[in-house]
Amino acid sequence: MSQEIKECCQVDYSKKQDDVYTCPMHPEVRQNTPGSCPKCGMALEREIKAVSSSSTKYTCPMHPEIIQDHPGNCPKCGMALEPMTVEADEDTDELDYMSKRFWISLVLSTPVFIVSMTSDLAPQLLPSTISMLSIQWFLFVLATPVVLWGGWPFFVRGYNSIRSWNLNMFTLIAIGVSAAYIYSLFALFLPSLFPPLMQTEDGLVHVYFEAAAVITTLVLLGQVLELRARSKTNSAIKTLLNLAPKQAHRIDAEGGEEDIGLELVHVGDKLRIKPGEKIPVDGVVLEGQSNLDESMITGEPILVSKTKGDQLIGATLNENGTLIMQAQKVGSDTMLSQIVEMVSKAQRSRAPIQQLADTVSSYFVPAVVIVAILAFFAWFLFGPEPRLAYAIVSAVAVLIIACPCALGLATPISIMVGTGRAALSGILIKDAKTLETMERVDTLIVDKTGTLTLGKPKVTSFLVEDGFDEKSILKYAASLERVSEHPLAEAVVEYAKDNDVELSEVLNFNSITGKGIEGEIQNRKVALGSESFLESLGVSTQSIIKEAETLREEGKGVIFMAVDSEFCAIIGIEDPIKTTSAEAIKELIKEGIRVVVISGDNETTAKAVAKKLGIDEVHAGIMPDGKAKIVKELQEKGAVVAMAGDGINDAPALAQADVGIAMGTGTDVAIESAGITLIKGDLLSIVKVLKLSRATMKNIRQNLFFAFVYNSAGVPIAAGVLYPYFGILLSPVIAAAAMSFSSVSVIVNALRLKNTKI
Repeated sequence: MSQEIKECCQVDYSKKQDDVYTCPMHPEVRQNTPGSCPKCGMALEREIKAVSSSSTKYTCPMHPEIIQDHPGNCPKCGMALEPMTVEADEDTDELDYMSKRFWISLVLSTPVFIVSMTSDLAPQLLPSTISMLSIQWFLFVLATPVVLWGGWPFFVRGYNSIRSWNLNMFTLIAIGVSAAYIYSLFALFLPSLFPPLMQTEDGLVHVYFEAAAVITTLVLLGQVLELRARSKTNSAIKTLLNLAPKQAHRIDAEGGEEDIGLELVHVGDKLRIKPGEKIPVDGVVLEGQSNLDESMITGEPILVSKTKGDQLIGATLNENGTLIMQAQKVGSDTMLSQIVEMVSKAQRSRAPIQQLADTVSSYFVPAVVIVAILAFFAWFLFGPEPRLAYAIVSAVAVLIIACPCALGLATPISIMVGTGRAALSGILIKDAKTLETMERVDTLIVDKTGTLTLGKPKVTSFLVEDGFDEKSILKYAASLERVSEHPLAEAVVEYAKDNDVELSEVLNFNSITGKGIEGEIQNRKVALGSESFLESLGVSTQSIIKEAETLREEGKGVIFMAVDSEFCAIIGIEDPIKTTSAEAIKELIKEGIRVVVISGDNETTAKAVAKKLGIDEVHAGIMPDGKAKIVKELQEKGAVVAMAGDGINDAPALAQADVGIAMGTGTDVAIESAGITLIKGDLLSIVKVLKLSRATMKNIRQNLFFAFVYNSAGVPIAAGVLYPYFGILLSPVIAAAAMSFSSVSVIVNALRLKNTKI
């Protein structure tokens, strides 16, 4: 049992001050420790604390800098704010709100549209007893609730946008619908105000109630479709959230078993996992043996064997055997919770390319308002009769068709889908900037140990000089390495255990980073490290240099050892190359990526490993600061560098690189320094994230191109530039339909990333 597990076992969790125990029959009985109810004798139960709703933060998908502690609308774009924490059970309040308004508006606006079109195009189909004035009043009665009630959210958001001077799509919708509706009111109630040319023989003026009502209904439809599509962009997080089981089987001190909710599991609890059940929380196996399906976390379908002492990841599936585990991480500390949190943050982050859309949008809405005004006056001054009617129609069409919602959604929706897709493949992307930068990477630097190799070295050779007792030398070596934090140290200690060697206490231990270690054992000075380290201590290693070089040519690491300043042994250690490394390197080179190996190992060893993988460029014997220096030198030459590593010594280089890629099997320091974490620690995942980055950025450019082209073409057509040549004037109703479906089309295009082959 590891020291960490031992410490967990020594904690008395029953004394946690956060817990409150109460009686199910006498809830007034409350105490901070478990026990029995003094009234009825029943065992007290741990009270489940409800999470305060005030802890939920809300943000805008288009403007993640907008954060508030209550739902509402974004003050910049007017879109409904979404919870920053995605729940497995989706909150559909906004969708239900818009759906209700849409369906009622649809019922009312459909007869408005039919009657209006019939009166304009085929008046002979209407009963001769119905006057045009009656028809106008019919349109007014049905259109008014659609505009004033169905479109009320748009007017509120439009008003707020003008008040705060954050002009957005709702500014245009509110102005456009208001113009059509108010014009129609005057035409219905005060027709005498209009020029005679605009009046019919009955003294009536044409109204546009159907335009106002249908535009409102179509915009509502667009909002409903958009909200439904946007909810699918969080499907990855919802899938992850639904992976966790709802209950766990807890084993008490007497060996009894009870089923408890997952929120009641505490660190240190013993849990039973039966065949076919999911692991409830992160922990370690205490008893049993089984095969686990970890594909929901790592993205790899191969079953992983687990036995005593092995780590378990919450939400993974226990296939066959029964396991007894000890909880080590619960609640928000589990890997699943951290993955969800990281994906959520990445989805809310902003990609640099978003700045282009933001800049265009900031000028776009005011420009559209100006174009609408110019179109109005152009038609009013130079258009055919009835000029005022044409002027109103063209201005409203310009305002409606030019809504920049598609432009604003183009980037964040693709980022949300892309990062979610990565998470389901065992790839965690810290932010949108990392995903965008990854597309431009042309150079990948990889650490050798733990990145190209398994990071589980084993002693394969132990060569002792004549005159030294092999068992005593092994005891000195393993005792000294037990105190060390070097990746190879554990291999020496395990080798000693396999040979039943008892270890001794070490005094005056000293570690020289990247060189070696020394200390005193049973009054003898022992030193282990590189060849140059021993020579710096005045110890000659020439007697065995040929054997050492042979081991290095085989790709093995070599540790030199001296006792009392006399050379005594070398230890050959092999760290097997990961089975997928060769395939990954081949794929990366095929994708045009320059692969460079940087290692702290001896040059011969590093080159031997690189040669097996088809890598030509190797930097060996590099200290931690030297790795970061090489990254910087490549960047200064114009390379866009990604660095993949797993150790503490890789952290500076990971931070310096344009994209840092940490192996999920590595240290927390490396993971914190990186922009991308590969949960499985497999280089093939780098190929996946490279392809996904390219696909995501291509998707974003498609969205931006469509949004730009759509608005660039739509505005002048709505303004009437085609009318003098082809007699085409875009109806505000058609403009509303085009505007609504433009946003939906952007989201649907982004959702294609879910099926991207990586």
